[in-house]
Amino acid sequence: MNKHIKKVAVIGSGIMGSGIACHFANIGVQVLLLDIIPRELNEAEKARGLSLKDAAVRNRLVNDSLAAALKSNPSPIYHKDFAGRITTGNLEDDLEKVASVDWIIEVVVERLDIKKQVFEKLEKHRKPGTLVSSNTSGIPIRFMSEGRSEDFQQNFCGTHFFNPARYLRLFEIIPGPKTKPEVLEFLNGYGEQFLGKTSVIAKDTPAFIGNRIGIFSIQSLFHMVRELGLTVEEVDKLTGPVIGRPKSATFRTVDVVGLDTLVHVAKGILENCPEDERHENFQIPGFIETMLKNNWLGSKTGQGFYKKVRKEDGASEIRSLDLETLEYRSGKKARFDTLEATKAIDKVIDRFEVLVNGKDKAGDFYRKSFGALFAYVTHRIPEISDELYKIDDAMKAGFGWEHGPFQIWDAIGLERGLELIADEGQSPAAWVKEMKTKGATSFYQVKEGATYYYDLRAGAMQKVPGQDAFIILDNIRKTREVYKNPGVVVEDLGDGILNVEFQSKMNTIGSEVLAGLNKAIDLAERDFQGLVVGNQAANFSVGANIGMIFMMAVEQEYDELHYSIKMFQETMMRMRYSAIPTVAAPHGMCLGGGCELSMHADMVVAAAETYIGLVEFGVGVIPGGGGSKEMALRASDTFHKNDVELNVLQEFFLTIGMAKVSTSAYEAYDLGILQKGKDVVVVNKDRQIATAKAYAKLLAERGYTQPIRRTDVKVLGKQALGMFLVGTDAMEAGKYISEHDKKIANKLAYVMAGGDLSEASLVSEDYLLELEREAFLSLCTERKTLERIQHMLKTGKPLRN
Repeated sequence: MNKHIKKVAVIGSGIMGSGIACHFANIGVQVLLLDIIPRELNEAEKARGLSLKDAAVRNRLVNDSLAAALKSNPSPIYHKDFAGRITTGNLEDDLEKVASVDWIIEVVVERLDIKKQVFEKLEKHRKPGTLVSSNTSGIPIRFMSEGRSEDFQQNFCGTHFFNPARYLRLFEIIPGPKTKPEVLEFLNGYGEQFLGKTSVIAKDTPAFIGNRIGIFSIQSLFHMVRELGLTVEEVDKLTGPVIGRPKSATFRTVDVVGLDTLVHVAKGILENCPEDERHENFQIPGFIETMLKNNWLGSKTGQGFYKKVRKEDGASEIRSLDLETLEYRSGKKARFDTLEATKAIDKVIDRFEVLVNGKDKAGDFYRKSFGALFAYVTHRIPEISDELYKIDDAMKAGFGWEHGPFQIWDAIGLERGLELIADEGQSPAAWVKEMKTKGATSFYQVKEGATYYYDLRAGAMQKVPGQDAFIILDNIRKTREVYKNPGVVVEDLGDGILNVEFQSKMNTIGSEVLAGLNKAIDLAERDFQGLVVGNQAANFSVGANIGMIFMMAVEQEYDELHYSIKMFQETMMRMRYSAIPTVAAPHGMCLGGGCELSMHADMVVAAAETYIGLVEFGVGVIPGGGGSKEMALRASDTFHKNDVELNVLQEFFLTIGMAKVSTSAYEAYDLGILQKGKDVVVVNKDRQIATAKAYAKLLAERGYTQPIRRTDVKVLGKQALGMFLVGTDAMEAGKYISEHDKKIANKLAYVMAGGDLSEASLVSEDYLLELEREAFLSLCTERKTLERIQHMLKTGKPLRN
């Protein structure tokens, strides 16, 4: 199907509808967002003398919903300007406009009768061939299009986005009885390539794939928690980042989503899946029923499993629900020996074998929960999916799990997983034993850089489809390694392009990473055509290794510190001034030194979800790896676009001084960190490394020539320095900043002004780097800077002193 989506209509502007509308706007699609008209005036409208016929009143619901979505945090939109791509209207005055769209997405209330009424009205205006889909989370798709035309039914299916639509990547596509295969194929590809989703074609079964497994897992935990005597805090400790799941873990997540929402889905499965072998698991436990009766639904009602209260001294406190007494109490610290044993294991996938062999209550929990989960997912094939990898994909993309059930099972071993199932009094589906009989010892294999999965129908390993557009570093690391040290692995991506993958904790940049970057450039200049710097961890890099800086400063090893900073600067300059093109591929958090590295690459291919910024002020220093210099240089390059050069320089100064971090890659353009016309953004992070490789290859093939180091950076000298010093004096006098903040800001001002030159001058990058280095080192001798660094190392949060 050769179809182009230029405009979509979203019917229903609630939290989900507005979120979907915003995400289509994010990728450049025009959106028509429609909702019902109000039945009566509100007080403000009455006061203005408006009537139900006024457009402002008729579009009030849709406009209010979209406005609330755009104000929400985290934002559903990549950039505030993108909201201009959304046009609002109502279902009485504007329904005929759907004739001009390419795809209609229904997101109204979860009632079949209302959905069918909406589809009946839409068919009167929809042009033939227009895609129509429902965002239902559980109503059978086969019932929705009954009575509609043949063309409508052939182009109709379910498209289940997970909330929030921007951030959760699962996109379930559920065929109706007459949906054309090419429609499913198109949506599958569109979801992945354009929307940045993990597309999964599911069967039309209750709760589809993600919620069927996810709700089972949560319900299983609800039934288990009292049996094991676990507290709310203990469960969230056990089901959070330690096993590669979100920080909100289980109970905090339920509070955010809403207990009533979870129970609604669980009851739907209970009612509609009588043949499910774990049918009783979807019964609602007594303590959950009590919470529902008390309206303890989570954030929406002010209390759920957690409750924020104000103490007598005015301070706030988060209290936890005691699951035995159902009374709120002060939080309790959760600690388990089993978890302590995993602290030295960086990779989550390597922890599971330790966790299921724990000798304490944590070990009991993992054995029971994984045993139940493993058995359950085997019985869902082929009921909800014919392919096991789709279950893993759904749980990773829809629930934020780092690894799906079958991947976890592979990590602890097939036999050990079967033991856990047996210990729970459960049994796996028959196909697992058949798989063993055929000699398979795992659900997945990696061959020649590609992932294969056990296919039940074929009775053999089959290649996971769609991965040819990706480069999966985990799959090629061992076979294509060119160089390795404790900080990096350099891999051959093919076609003459190398990749540098950070391996340090949190991908911090220390001496080993810098040595690895230099080695990679050496190798690329000698035997290859280009270099990508990218990884597929949760975050690109949280910056320089401040622990190393702290130790050298405390020990007063200033010569060593000077050498380290100079090496950092020189490595960044090599990223820009080498004989081969360099491409940085940031994603997630890209802070401090990670941001400096990206700014010095020839090109940046950023994931849309990149949170990038120079945050060194938070630890009491200025950017010392070329970031301060680079902001002065970029200000200089922008002077010709604005008559008031001081204003331009001030904007770049404030980006550093206020430690601004973009909330998306698109915002990074506004901060001057990404550059329009040079850097690009990709929505699907899975495609990022492959895209970065393609650009590196293209730069090389165009005839890349090593750039000449800049000596034409315009600095404003005393004129700018005076402005900055007056400003910091005023900020301190007004108690907006501390004395130490002022000292840091003045050091930065000195660098970005080019020193105290008597007039505007052209200087070299090397000149600015020397100023930057001197300023950074002088701040490292300050007691308050060391206090800030120490506080950051202990708490992960900046200190204001």
